[in-house]
Amino acid sequence: MKYPVCREIEGKSSAYVALLVILGGLVALGLGAAIYMEHQGHHVTGMNNQIVWGMPHVFAVFLIVAASGALNVASISSVFGKVVYKPLAPLSGLLAIALLVGGLVVLVLDLGHPDRLIVAMTNYNFKSIFAWNIFLYNGFLAVVAVYLWMLMERRMNTYTKAAGMVAFVWRLILTTGTGSIFGFLVARQFYDAAIMAPMFIVMSFSFGLAVFILVLFVSFWGTGRPMGEVIVDRMRSLLSLFVLAVLFLVAIFHVTNLYATEHHGIESFILRDGGIYTMMFWVGYVFVGSVLPLLLLNFSGSSRSEVVAVSAGLVILGGLAMMYVIIIGGQAYPLVMFPGYEVVSDFSDGVVNVYRPSLPEILLGMGGVAFALTIVAFGVKVLRFLPLSLADKDIDPHYRPDTAGGATASGA
Repeated sequence: MKYPVCREIEGKSSAYVALLVILGGLVALGLGAAIYMEHQGHHVTGMNNQIVWGMPHVFAVFLIVAASGALNVASISSVFGKVVYKPLAPLSGLLAIALLVGGLVVLVLDLGHPDRLIVAMTNYNFKSIFAWNIFLYNGFLAVVAVYLWMLMERRMNTYTKAAGMVAFVWRLILTTGTGSIFGFLVARQFYDAAIMAPMFIVMSFSFGLAVFILVLFVSFWGTGRPMGEVIVDRMRSLLSLFVLAVLFLVAIFHVTNLYATEHHGIESFILRDGGIYTMMFWVGYVFVGSVLPLLLLNFSGSSRSEVVAVSAGLVILGGLAMMYVIIIGGQAYPLVMFPGYEVVSDFSDGVVNVYRPSLPEILLGMGGVAFALTIVAFGVKVLRFLPLSLADKDIDPHYRPDTAGGATASGA
């Protein structure tokens, strides 16, 4: 079997130009929002001295987590030897880099003074998980860049598996570090849990694959390149598996918390009495982001690319809702300063903290997403990241023209 050739897109159509204009406009709005918040101060946001991580962090953490998961397709090809995914590996690496850069841009611009990044880069407190993550993020960019070189330079293909293995291990460590940011925060009862790290790893599989599916499908629809049933069915099966795995770990997380009396308060807040946070969890994440995609993927009676794309979109919305619950909801619940005692004062003790996202915060987050997609849009135009064809006969080693549906399915 000959593997499909990857080629640049022409990028001359009106649709492509319109896409760049829209993305450029969103990036400009995000940059304008960051400048506005820097000059006016963070009082123009919904953040305060109780809730210090707002909507920009929801977008940023989602992008960083999804960046790790977007590389999953390349890992399945290089590390686990599944040849069907080999043509998708370059796009997988590009998307991983783009999503991470987009997330980090949001974090840097939300500092209030982006020049403070220099302090973070030159002064390290290795007792802080944030210091560890600086190395993990920069290392991820370097490792994936080298991995892409091995993939796309024919004379370096011999080292693809080794580079893929390093990238696979590094992204697991990276997502562990991101999850540990919350797992190590013992002051917040919703965060202090060892399961946060593995839960974030599985979330990365689901969210990253969902973003990859949308980018892949839109790219192929926009360029008119053929896509067969085999790759669509593989994407459907993988996404369904990862969504179910995340749902299972989230359930374990809450069941474990409910077992411990000290966590009954925060669990009641998130699951029953939290207002917007309860709605975001049950409606946003559980129903829209998990149950509905699982129903569409497994019981709609169709494996068409449109169904898979809609399901991926729902998973992304559910992922953002889950990040909102974890990041904002975890801060909204009052701190338990002295367990077993009631603290009464005039400084918000025992009071649920109020947070209302402001327009500048939302624009900054959307700007980061748009920046990541702009990197992808330029990348597929200038370098060979996108396969010319994903037709069954081109990618499936078990393809037989006389088989019903055009091909036989090989293992994922």
